[in-house]
Amino acid sequence: MSDLSHLAQPGTEISVRVTPKASRNAIVVEDGAIRVYVTVVPEGGKANAAVVKLLAKALGVAKSRLVLIRGDTARDKVFRIEG
Repeated sequence: MSDLSHLAQPGTEISVRVTPKASRNAIVVEDGAIRVYVTVVPEGGKANAAVVKLLAKALGVAKSRLVLIRGDTARDKVFRIEG
């Protein structure tokens, strides 16, 4: 899994592209873009919860510090790290 701890500053906004129903959970950084692959289906917020869990682990922050500010039902999402 990618180490994104260098992005873990309060107020930082992180754009990610999510692929639900993937074969495995993973975070891949390619060409400066962050792609998050989760195995769960995108219904009832399950995929968003899985993305938050993976992203928080890669950033080294608590899940409660990650706030989804854009893209609740879209593949392209923007998260903010709260202080």
